[in-house]
Amino acid sequence: AIERGTEEVTMRSDNSSAPTHGMSRDGLSAIGRAVGIGAVKYADLSNDLVRDYIFDMDRMIAFEGDTGPYLQYAHARICSMLEKATPDQRAPESFVLATAEERRLALALLRYPGVIEDVARSLEPHRLCGYLHELAETFSGFYQACPVLRAPDERTIRSRVRLCDLVRRILADGLSLLGIAAPERM
Repeated sequence: AIERGTEEVTMRSDNSSAPTHGMSRDGLSAIGRAVGIGAVKYADLSNDLVRDYIFDMDRMIAFEGDTGPYLQYAHARICSMLEKATPDQRAPESFVLATAEERRLALALLRYPGVIEDVARSLEPHRLCGYLHELAETFSGFYQACPVLRAPDERTIRSRVRLCDLVRRILADGLSLLGIAAPERM
């Protein structure tokens, strides 16, 4: 899994626009290790106990779909975007939830404490996995529909940056609870 994760990360770093382009071999290996181990852990924990388990490394290591690398990549993508935000754009702002995508994302964020309580009570980590995947999908829809750093006004930019940061923090926290690293670059 570590070897496959490192291969995927290294292959992606060949793209000159990739955040990992030009990264040292050791840096790529560290990310590859996190991706490989995270892929197997997520595949194991995301499976409901009453369903059959199918070990498929190709599916596990994919950066798309309901996989650990998909969640890790979503986290890294948000980190990259937040890195580009100016200090003024990172200034605290009350939320402006003018679009359906912003409201949908805010509602998904609000569900996190209840999901954690439910998982702690039921001891079913697949519920946390499902929530994190749903959050990443909701974020993706938001990000496609709502420009963040190029929003029409500064208040909206700060609000959207704050929403993105909350998604990043919840993805990192949820992955940590599952014992999965959340790399900042991929």
